Amino acid sequence: MSKILERVKRVKDTINSTCAHFGRDPGEVKLVVVTKSAEIEAIQEVIRLGFTELGENRVQQLKKVSAQITEFLAAADDDAALPEKVSWHMVGHLQRNKVNQVLPIVSLIHSIDTLRLAEEINAFAPKLNLCPKVLLQVNTSNEPQKYGVPVGAATHLAEQIETLPNLKLIGLMTMAPLTRNKDVIRACFVRARELFVEMRGERIVSPEFTELSMGMSSDYELAIEEGATILRIGSAIFAG
Repeated sequence: MSKILERVKRVKDTINSTCAHFGRDPGEVKLVVVTKSAEIEAIQEVIRLGFTELGENRVQQLKKVSAQITEFLAAADDDAALPEKVSWHMVGHLQRNKVNQVLPIVSLIHSIDTLRLAEEINAFAPKLNLCPKVLLQVNTSNEPQKYGVPVGAATHLAEQIETLPNLKLIGLMTMAPLTRNKDVIRACFVRARELFVEMRGERIVSPEFTELSMGMSSDYELAIEEGATILRIGSAIFAG
């Protein structure tokens, strides 16, 4: 068994057992494999193992790796073990001047945290005949170095984004602090879930508002427990 296969199996087993423990259907939890700094051969192996949802933190890396993977899939179009294509997620901070580079590639942007960024996407998307799906990134940890809209301003920003016709707001994203203190991590995830439920309950958002992206390699079990529908996992697969 290769190291990648071993790690993927470990992650999937953990997802399944955590879901079972908390009465959740594993089918409700999507695994986005974050390819940041992974070797191209390792990414290819993950795709061969059936994972088609891939994420990147940086625009330049997203462009480079997505092109390599497109080439890889095209060259192996007779390989029944490979999908026709993969879906890319932009999971890192996105600058407004990079929107035009990202939109043709990604299926979901996780990191909308200002109205100006949402407006830039709204203005550019029709030029590509697109209506991209986006998540609102919320800074539930109150860390000044983290991107994301403050919790207190999130509802108002969601209302503003909902008025833009050329993108679809389908959920929230958050990041917990890098700490071993599970109570601190859990508090961030709980706050995101409460906000998510609140926005849906008050019908601030559309019925398509169904996704809660939270949980990375070090804390995804807690994220599942608190209701995550999307996990962003990289190092647990590529670094052991």
